[in-house]
Amino acid sequence: MADGAELRVPAVTEWAMEMLDPADLRAAPPPEVEMTFSRARVPSPDVSRALYAAVGARVCWTDRFSWTYRDWETWVSRPELGTWLVLAEGTLAGFFELEAQPGGDTEIHLVGLTPAFVGRGCGGHLVEQCVRRAWARGGDWAEHAGPATRVWLRTSTLDHPNALANYRRRGFKVAAEATGPKTVPDPRLAPWPLPDDPRTARTADLVDELIT
Repeated sequence: MADGAELRVPAVTEWAMEMLDPADLRAAPPPEVEMTFSRARVPSPDVSRALYAAVGARVCWTDRFSWTYRDWETWVSRPELGTWLVLAEGTLAGFFELEAQPGGDTEIHLVGLTPAFVGRGCGGHLVEQCVRRAWARGGDWAEHAGPATRVWLRTSTLDHPNALANYRRRGFKVAAEATGPKTVPDPRLAPWPLPDDPRTARTADLVDELIT
């Protein structure tokens, strides 16, 4: 990564937030646009990584910048992981990623909107629907994992300014808090080489054509 591509942020506060009962979930006001939610039944490292960049660049999601294609493929292909795509007005409006963990914990790893839908009253509804599906584990998804007993997530001061308040409004409570420095790569940079060199593949095709 080039010089100046990383910034040492002197004080980042991180929170772990939890919900211990599905009855604690509070519904959000209806969004301005109709939103549909579809679980990705074909794991795709390409789609997940693209959404990670599209949704997360503006809120400093950088922890997975170092992941290779194989890292992403291994992550999204696990039976305990579920990814949902969100559509609105015929466009990808966001996504969320849930993991069924041992002991009944379900972690919301990622949840967010694509830039075109930020500020349009969609965030609360997105989190509500995400949490409803987190509590539905063992039935609608991750059938092998058993029911959820706790839904939790992490957020920080690098996240969207409304994120913490949104989670509180949906019924989450702070379980832990820590403040400290963190090195944050430039979110505009996402170095991730392709799994194969397309030039090599194309050259091989041309050689085959010449031989035949």
